Amino acid sequence: MMQKKRNGESSEGSGYLKRANTERLHEIFNQYASQEKNGERFMTASDFVRSYLGLYTDADYNPDSVNLLAGIVDTSKDGLISFAEFQAFEGLLCVPDALYKTAFQLFDTNGNGMVAFDEFVEVMRKTVLHQKMPFNMDSSFVKLYFGKDKKRLISYAEFSQFLHDFHEEYAMEAFKKFDKNGAGFISALDFQDIMLSIKSHLLTKDVRDNLIAAVNAGQSGRKVSFPYFMAFNSLLNNMELIKRIYLNATNGHRYQEVTKEEFLYSAQMMSQITPLEVDILFHLCDLLHQTGPTEDDEADSRLGKIIYNDLVAITPEQYFKQITKRVAEIKAVSSPDERGIIVQMLESGYRFVLGSIGGAVGATTVYPIDLVKTRMQNQRAGSFIGELMYRNSFDCFKKVIRHEGFFGLYRGLMPQLMGVAPEKAIKLTVNDFVRDKFMDKNGNLPLYGEIISGGCAGASQVIFTNPLEIVKIRLQVAGEIAGGSKVKAWTVVKELGLFGLYKGARACFLRDIPFSAIYFPMYANTKVRLADEGGYNTPLSLLASGAIAGVPAAALVTPADVIKTRLQVIAREGQTTYTGLLDCARKIYKEEGARAFWKGATVTYFALVDCTRGGSTLLHLSTLFPPSYDPAIYLSLECSDRHLNLVSLSSHMNYCKDCLLLILEDLDLPGQNKRCLRWELQRKFDQQTRII
Repeated sequence: MMQKKRNGESSEGSGYLKRANTERLHEIFNQYASQEKNGERFMTASDFVRSYLGLYTDADYNPDSVNLLAGIVDTSKDGLISFAEFQAFEGLLCVPDALYKTAFQLFDTNGNGMVAFDEFVEVMRKTVLHQKMPFNMDSSFVKLYFGKDKKRLISYAEFSQFLHDFHEEYAMEAFKKFDKNGAGFISALDFQDIMLSIKSHLLTKDVRDNLIAAVNAGQSGRKVSFPYFMAFNSLLNNMELIKRIYLNATNGHRYQEVTKEEFLYSAQMMSQITPLEVDILFHLCDLLHQTGPTEDDEADSRLGKIIYNDLVAITPEQYFKQITKRVAEIKAVSSPDERGIIVQMLESGYRFVLGSIGGAVGATTVYPIDLVKTRMQNQRAGSFIGELMYRNSFDCFKKVIRHEGFFGLYRGLMPQLMGVAPEKAIKLTVNDFVRDKFMDKNGNLPLYGEIISGGCAGASQVIFTNPLEIVKIRLQVAGEIAGGSKVKAWTVVKELGLFGLYKGARACFLRDIPFSAIYFPMYANTKVRLADEGGYNTPLSLLASGAIAGVPAAALVTPADVIKTRLQVIAREGQTTYTGLLDCARKIYKEEGARAFWKGATVTYFALVDCTRGGSTLLHLSTLFPPSYDPAIYLSLECSDRHLNLVSLSSHMNYCKDCLLLILEDLDLPGQNKRCLRWELQRKFDQQTRII
């Protein structure tokens, strides 16, 4: 439920978030505290709710709602919020059950640590929902919790269960109210009214838009029976279980179509799911295929079948999961529809920077092995008379250290670092662009589309790769000649000229296109297989995915890499020269045999050069932001461990606002446009992060 220690977990336990810094917490408190008493500063209800949280900013705001929300923090109930109360509330938000405890303090209006019936009624009567659809306070449900005489006090633990059951009971009360003749049926419009009023937290936009259509498809006579009503709510409450059933039926494949019969068979072990709920699920998915986000040009062929994306479109937002998983991140937008040009530019820039950093670290890590590989590939065995300079890769590594020193392993590194950012950027951009063209509206991508996308990405990077490779290779082999003149990168560039920098480009295409065509599809599919049940990948799983994809990709393109190396180096006196790709391949085979095409392809090369280049780059990228966040949606402005202390206050206050928002949406307090709440809370969070 909670993120692990890397996201700010304290030493108190795996479910506790790290507490905010007291000094910075005091700084924020003093900024909004407008009252002073006996030398001590206090926040009023308006200071906390209107000024700090940014809620109820209109002049005609409802003061009862403001005081009610402020009472969550004002545990002394004296109308003022002290710093001690403010700090205590921040601490409350760090515990695993913070959401329930926050709600408990909302209803505990006298601050005695218990909730009485009168307190519960006092809060509920101030909600728009109760005014529109009053709850029967004399029902057997209320008496079971508060006693027949309604004098029983409810503790926090009991209140948490009461709050959970209250939602279900409220919906049943509403059904009975609309079922005036007791026939067990209500109209489709009444059903829609109940769902929008009481169960709105279970409705995604797509489900909300298809409520009436779902009833018409699933109920005859456009009437909703009580069993259908209960099954509909139970389905939405158990969507996470529904996802597990789907993944069990597909063995973890998220794009495999599942029929109703296959789903029912998989659901047999889950007694909570009934056939009626499955019927409703498939009716909803069929509607989404025709009108919703999973709309397909061949919608008729999808009827009666579901994929994982259909379930995602139906699954309600898990507030607690969303609240607790973000510690040091700022959400740039709340939905993809809000991604304007500026946000898209920021995302591209953000990914470009991450790609540059990750690529540079990865390239530096494996560069010594790359240098050894280049020298082994350039070593001639047939045309040059004399003893071979290196017996094998390990011998090459030792001799470089002995004769050129440790830094000799990094000859030519600078050109590599200069080009790694644009190379990775264009490669990933082209791959994503072409993948989007082959992807259907359901998010499915055929294998041939993945292969073509990878191939296009490999071809696009040659514009940067080839000039860098030829300069790097000439610098790498220059140290082999003892006493030779020192070769500089700029000297190589001037000697070659613009067109000379693309010498061996055909061999570079022959290497990079197959490599990317193999690597990208295999990496994408391996990553899915190694993801956890929630679809998230740890840095280690990303590293493993990169390594698994890199092994066959690197193995199959090694001959092209050998040819490219031979074409791009300067042949020494007595060595064979080559006029082109085919000429080079023919002469290598004739003079050195087929084994020469696999020079440098040792286990070390496979395991470290290409696998680590792909895997370690992804690993370094993953350590810069939690793997569960998509960088296309989240702009992690402060995301390393050393920043957590600085932003913990902001994150917990944002957590507080999300808690209050959840309660406010459920209680529907008057005087505030709910659609503006989340954006207002996020805007306030952004302001506090800048202050900190």
